[in-house]
Amino acid sequence: MVSDRGLSKVVQHHWKKAGSYSTVGLELSLSILLGLYVGQWLDEKYDLSPWMTLFWSSAGLAAGVRSLSRALQRANREADAEQKAEEQANKKYLDDQDSN
Repeated sequence: MVSDRGLSKVVQHHWKKAGSYSTVGLELSLSILLGLYVGQWLDEKYDLSPWMTLFWSSAGLAAGVRSLSRALQRANREADAEQKAEEQANKKYLDDQDSN
């Protein structure tokens, strides 16, 4: 049985992970919007419409996708580590049961 304190730590851990991944969508959208804004500003300033908007929007999209990719890689590494720790704990438990 899990104590209240242990359960609290587990819940805090899950909320912390959810918080760190909840910003991924915000990063993606802000990257695109910032690129769009910079591109439009440069187009107006240098009369290059629509080239700077297209370039900077694409750069913002690439930056957002890169951020998303990094978050997915981090999530996969964490999931693999948790799975490995769980498998080790199960193996230890089964070994202890066999020795009794």
